[in-house]
Amino acid sequence: MNFGTIARNKMHFLTMLVAAFMVAIAPSGAVAQDISAPASTVDAAEVVAESVADGEVVIDETGGFEHFGPDRILGQPTSADEDMLASMTFQDQYTANGNYALWMHDAILLPIIFAISLFVLGLLLWVIARYRRAANQVPSKTSHNTLIEIIWTVVPVIILVVIAVPSITLLARQYQAPPEDAITIKANGYQWYWGYEYLDNGGFEVISNMLDESEALSAGEPHQLAVDNRMVVPVGVPIRLQVFGADVIHSFAVPSLWFKMDAVPGRINEKILLIEEEGIYYGQCMELCGARHGYMPITVEARSMEDYNAWVAMQPGGMTRAQIQAEDAAAAAPAPVEEATDDGTEEGEAVEAAA
Repeated sequence: MNFGTIARNKMHFLTMLVAAFMVAIAPSGAVAQDISAPASTVDAAEVVAESVADGEVVIDETGGFEHFGPDRILGQPTSADEDMLASMTFQDQYTANGNYALWMHDAILLPIIFAISLFVLGLLLWVIARYRRAANQVPSKTSHNTLIEIIWTVVPVIILVVIAVPSITLLARQYQAPPEDAITIKANGYQWYWGYEYLDNGGFEVISNMLDESEALSAGEPHQLAVDNRMVVPVGVPIRLQVFGADVIHSFAVPSLWFKMDAVPGRINEKILLIEEEGIYYGQCMELCGARHGYMPITVEARSMEDYNAWVAMQPGGMTRAQIQAEDAAAAAPAPVEEATDDGTEEGEAVEAAA
């Protein structure tokens, strides 16, 4: 083998090595998202996110609107170190459906489960003691006890009816259609972050990525739940929340708002969301969607309508509903009709001729 062949082989090997290295680092580069400063400390001149849908850049300016601090956090998990009992049950609820579901769990399901468990345990202990071999040398041959069969058929039916009534009511309330005047917000699930489109406020989109640990802790927010750009919504106003999967199936879920809906590629799911109190609420993607599934937190910031409109006005292309309605009314208004003079010419032409 001559030196030329050896040199070519070495160049070929180096080329393959470089190509393999580029392929190895490509996925990490594709999934890595730029992590911005906390939403409460964004620089006015700094671009915090770029819209995936339409290329708009969303800049959160200081002045006119200020995000809530950690003192307004309402919906978040409770650790066992803080409160063992609270860590084992539902979070506090801040929607009407959530409060109804929590009441159903605490006032109906838990008492029934507890009573049935005690009853079955008592029967088991009684059977062990009464019908053990030492105390029951001659087993009973009795069968087909009509009364017992009626009881163990009717009683479970009654229990199921008691559970079914509030269950069906909750299902109906959860899937109640949003009213026509509801504000439409679309949550797009991407691998692996969220984008929020404000369809009734100009169509701009805010991209939301998880903050790293140091930024989250410095902002006073829980790690792996804090984001750079929150989903800002009005409080006390019905929201038509639409969810969509841009690549794979995701799931938009905020436990303290009793909201969970799958984001499926190729179709839009929607249901009503109405938050009762201003504050910050945390959620997560709850559908296994890939390598960084655990890094898709959701942060909802509920504000008054005045604050919400102020925040919307600060977004590039953002418009309040009143502004959109005013523009639509101006566009639909008929053009002024020019009056004609006695000689048949239009008034404007007559004035121009006289000049």
